[in-house]
Amino acid sequence: MNLSELWRLYEADKRIQGFSPKTLKAYSLQHKMLMLELGDLAITEVTLTMLKEYLAKQAKRLKPSSLGHRIRFVRSLFR
Repeated sequence: MNLSELWRLYEADKRIQGFSPKTLKAYSLQHKMLMLELGDLAITEVTLTMLKEYLAKQAKRLKPSSLGHRIRFVRSLFR
């Protein structure tokens, strides 16, 4: 399974849980940003180091609250 397939399953799960369209749109943006950085890798190829480097890079330009949102999304996606 690759990141784009993981996103489809994740989004479907969140819709079933009743997440609002606005929240899903925000999560979609977070996913697009992750895909721009990592590409559509197989989830088995994604390492903790890759994710930490991605978040560290984002930390340079984001407010703490925005970075927190991005961190929560990444944690939730890979749970």
